[in-house]
Amino acid sequence: MPRRTPRPQRITIVSRIYTPEPSAASLRLQALSRELARRGLHVRVLTTKAPSGLEVADANETVSRWPVLRDRAGYVRGYLQYMSFDVPLFFRILLGRRADVYVIEPPPTTGAVARAATWLIRRPYVYYAADVWSDAAQMTGAAGWVVSVVRWLEKFSLRGAAADLVVSDGVGARIEALAPGVDMVSVGHGVDTDIFAPDGPRIDDAPDIVYAGSMSEWHGAGVAVDALAIVMRTDPTVSAAFIGQGADKDALQRSAEAHGIADRVRFLSSMPAGEAAAWTRSARVALATLRPGQGYDFAVPTKLYAALAVGTPVAYSGPEPLRTMVAENGLGASAAFDAEEYAAAITGLLCRSDGTAVPHLVAWAHRHVSARSVAERASDAVQATAASRQRVRPRAERASRD
Repeated sequence: MPRRTPRPQRITIVSRIYTPEPSAASLRLQALSRELARRGLHVRVLTTKAPSGLEVADANETVSRWPVLRDRAGYVRGYLQYMSFDVPLFFRILLGRRADVYVIEPPPTTGAVARAATWLIRRPYVYYAADVWSDAAQMTGAAGWVVSVVRWLEKFSLRGAAADLVVSDGVGARIEALAPGVDMVSVGHGVDTDIFAPDGPRIDDAPDIVYAGSMSEWHGAGVAVDALAIVMRTDPTVSAAFIGQGADKDALQRSAEAHGIADRVRFLSSMPAGEAAAWTRSARVALATLRPGQGYDFAVPTKLYAALAVGTPVAYSGPEPLRTMVAENGLGASAAFDAEEYAAAITGLLCRSDGTAVPHLVAWAHRHVSARSVAERASDAVQATAASRQRVRPRAERASRD
């Protein structure tokens, strides 16, 4: 008898956030989905129903969307919101079509639920550890017991995974400290260089300076507003825009009003990645900040990579090693987390930038932070996990379950 052709591996991606919602997680997960599909795997995404006003285009993907609770800003953020996704998720995995491997996006509550569900159906999962959530919870001033619970859930999620995908050496070091001995695969951190490209639409009457991305506590974008106040006192023609959401957004708007620059600093809501790229592409300088000393110094603001990919120089304020990376590679200007030093860095870039794309920045982004190369490394790890399971699974189980 002729040998049976093996069926394609089946992969399910699980995430509370997915395109068209604008976020770093959405973009890298979609890049992963496309790369897996390009390799001939069957990919399914379990996610949430998109917020109203965002156009959903799932024609080329198998995406299962579930209605969830959202906060006032429209995000699935907060414990009740997470539960509204995680509780149904348990049954969606348990009762849905089974995959060879599940790719799980944090938060740790989702990781813990996925670990329990995949254990019951005897399937492995890969955990996409792009951040260390328990560190972030501690930094935001959450109660000690909350941090302890999040840390336990995070360890539980990391230890149960067949592989943990990490985006940087810093994240890997923190995970090794939290869950020693787990199997980690370094995949890097990137942006979609097809969307964030130097060629594309531009914004008429665009501001000189753009901050495009999350404004959470650990970003510390308040130093950017303080620095802009100094820059704008020197040059009254400079304008800026902050695009996105986050816990600090209201405070940033109040700070702009207190500095008397509210008429020159626009605050815009989150927008699809293509629109955010147009705003960043049109600016002379892009801003990226990271508050130091909060136990999160290893993080990389994705907005920094996105700006470089469209060819806009970056003014970065925060801890090492990003300051050295920006300086040594000629990616813009870097400064300590200090408003006056940051203002000097921004002013210097404004003097050198005319708003046209810098080819060197685009080339650097393609070499180092392309989402396609990140997706290729992540796909290798996912396929290796699926292949390992298919080798060890008994034929009888394969026939009965598939």
